[in-house]
Amino acid sequence: MKVAFYDAKPYDRPGFDRYAADAGLEIKYYDTHLTEDTASLAAGCGCVCIFVNDIVSAEVVDRLQELGVQMIALRCAGFNNVDTRACYGKLHVFRVPAYSPYAVAEHAMAMLLTINRRIHKAYNRTREFNFSLVGLAGFDLHGKTVGVIGTGKIGRVFGSICKGFGMRVLAFDKFPDPATGMEYVSLDDLFCASDVISLHCPLTDETHHIIDKAAIDRMKKGVTILNTSRGALIDTEALIAGIKEKKVGAACLDVYEEEADLFYEDFSGHIVQDDKLVRLIAMPNVIVTSHQAFLTNEALDSIAYATVTNIRKFFAGIPSPETEVCYRCGNQPDCREDRNKKCF
Repeated sequence: MKVAFYDAKPYDRPGFDRYAADAGLEIKYYDTHLTEDTASLAAGCGCVCIFVNDIVSAEVVDRLQELGVQMIALRCAGFNNVDTRACYGKLHVFRVPAYSPYAVAEHAMAMLLTINRRIHKAYNRTREFNFSLVGLAGFDLHGKTVGVIGTGKIGRVFGSICKGFGMRVLAFDKFPDPATGMEYVSLDDLFCASDVISLHCPLTDETHHIIDKAAIDRMKKGVTILNTSRGALIDTEALIAGIKEKKVGAACLDVYEEEADLFYEDFSGHIVQDDKLVRLIAMPNVIVTSHQAFLTNEALDSIAYATVTNIRKFFAGIPSPETEVCYRCGNQPDCREDRNKKCF
């Protein structure tokens, strides 16, 4: 079985090569993203393996089907870049719902600690033998209130980390789970009461721009906003305005709503044309990392194993309802029962 592997990076290959060899898969690695123009690279492959910035539009779906592709294997949890409605009846879509929630949650906390205690600024100063402490004061996390939006595995781990710092943890989720031990409140109450707000929810029509001007207006003055989930959860223009007006005290972004043509690539020798991103990076109270929260050795190994397992099981005819997704999922929970636990 051949797999077309798009947007391949050097850190992807060791784990995938190891597990693919055991599963009898032949992987063809491509540096380029999957688009309508590059779909033809999947000719002769039964599966395409993609990441967050690969685009699977209806046109791409049709082209892949023409080429004989049967399966899309996402090596990530989110699937907002895939037109799952167009895939229905044509291509089976699988994801990795949980690879290492600790990796993402720990990165979120690392960013919060860095921006709060000015670690990045202190590091640059001492590299130049500047040992002044002026402008480096932060605040105690202990006793502060953090609002966690989305209480899946990552949100729960992040909340637990915050509790370890002595923070009060408020939570909002469309489907509250009392077993988390979190204090669930309305979204409005979370906005009003939180000193720190961290996003850990998927990107859907409901959550698109969940942080917009109206939301920021309801927040505490000086609030710190963290986003390690999906860029379009935040209205970037509203965030920039909130920072300029000093309503938002700091922002830590591992994702950005227009990241697709920028993140994971080296533009250090170029002039970046995205003015919003340039403005954000130029702000002293903003930290941007390039969608790296998942990047730990443990997470990379888990992603490779889970993705290869999804591929192997699919072509062996073994149902994987816990990892297969389609546009019907969640709306009709029993729809797989008459299809041997498959979407179609």
